[in-house]
Amino acid sequence: MVSADRVKPNVVLIVTDQWRGDCLGLEGHPALQTPYLDHYLNTGCCFHRAYSATPSCIPARAGLLTGLSPRTHGRVGYRDGVDWNYSTSIAKSFSAQGYQTHCVGKMHVHPARNNFGFDSVDLHDGYIHFGRKRTQGAQEREDDYLAWLRVRDHAESDYYDSGNHCNAYTPHSWDKEERFHPSAWVTTMGADFLRRQDPTRPFFLKLSYHRPHPPLDPPAWAYDLYRDADIPAPVTAAWNDEIIGASYNPDNPMQAPKKWSAERVRQVRAAYYGQMTFIDQQINRFVEILHEYGHFNDTIFCFTSDHGDMIGDHHLYAKSVAYEGSARVPLGFFSPGTNLVPKGLRDREHVAELRDIMPTLLDLAGLEIPAQVEGESLLPVMRGEETDWRSYLHGEHVVHMNGIGSMHYIVTSDYKYIWCSGSGKEQLFHLRDDPNELRDLADDPAHKTMQKTLRAHLINELTGREEGFVADGKLVPGRPVSEVLSHLRVCA
Repeated sequence: MVSADRVKPNVVLIVTDQWRGDCLGLEGHPALQTPYLDHYLNTGCCFHRAYSATPSCIPARAGLLTGLSPRTHGRVGYRDGVDWNYSTSIAKSFSAQGYQTHCVGKMHVHPARNNFGFDSVDLHDGYIHFGRKRTQGAQEREDDYLAWLRVRDHAESDYYDSGNHCNAYTPHSWDKEERFHPSAWVTTMGADFLRRQDPTRPFFLKLSYHRPHPPLDPPAWAYDLYRDADIPAPVTAAWNDEIIGASYNPDNPMQAPKKWSAERVRQVRAAYYGQMTFIDQQINRFVEILHEYGHFNDTIFCFTSDHGDMIGDHHLYAKSVAYEGSARVPLGFFSPGTNLVPKGLRDREHVAELRDIMPTLLDLAGLEIPAQVEGESLLPVMRGEETDWRSYLHGEHVVHMNGIGSMHYIVTSDYKYIWCSGSGKEQLFHLRDDPNELRDLADDPAHKTMQKTLRAHLINELTGREEGFVADGKLVPGRPVSEVLSHLRVCA
């Protein structure tokens, strides 16, 4: 903790949607260009073993915004329409300790105009079928970006004008002026907040970009950047048909890519990377504007995502599965103008999770961390201090977009164990030697002890759960599941 008389720093939390953990230049990606993020993250601390415990939009953001585990916040799958009534949140904590708080972009809470502790919100959740209603004024009420766009472009304009489905992998470059792109809008409104920010208070600003989540619609120049690039093909493994083949549905848009040509898949990846490069430039645009307002030397940044995207790996797209492309996220902290964030750490030992962001940012700012928070501050790790850090992380997700059954996973700095709760199928991967999860080591005699150890961790995590996943000290497959646990169902 810093001293009480120190001037409090500003804090900017940058959250993207569906950005894989391996998709940064500094991660050694062979094609993706993220020069600005690489530069800024190289001035701070990066955690290469960071995960989303519930890898889809709503439950992941519940952990991020409350600092709670899935078991406590109660969202273990994707379900719209369940009220957010938590007593603690990252915005509430900053507000209660003197900060002006604001969010631009995606919240994905319910009801949609629930500010969830922020003093103010410029809202754009993307195209959410649950909330998208063509009744008088309803669209603009739940989407500040759409109202902004219709004033500046055309009264009937929509970010859906291209016809690109919000969860489909059909690349199509942005059909309007670049400044009207939702990613540019987030930066524009972040800059507008700086213009009108209260100069007597520090600020906590959340910039929440909806992309690279589909629709895959980067500006044409960003898409063109990768059209002829040497883009790596998706990885596939011998185990794919056993796990995925049984649930394969050619009519499911998340599994149809199994039938796509190699060139179609290349186009999808080119557009996905184009989204990221455009956001990279928009983040740099915001940092430059922050410079102009004189805040560069008193601001802490965090960059992350709610979950990743399989983008064809193992014949899967989107998220909600336990594999690295879906569950692993980027996580970095930097503050180039201060000495608050130690510089140069590239941590591959400590397993971090989205719930750790809230306590870490509060700790970096010298603020109190609510007692209810279950995440842990990463600041001691950044400082190289001895810490009793978790030895593993438990993640889970009830069946969602991919058609695969519900999954639980245990991940350590070296291994990942997966249990499919419907079938009882187990998988084991050595992540250091096999980061693409190509070799399933489950039942390999050489790894039998590790499999047993990680299974025991999962049994410990699931003992007492309402679903009845454990009986007589053993995992029980085939139990009925729900996207929300019972203490939230009354709100569904």
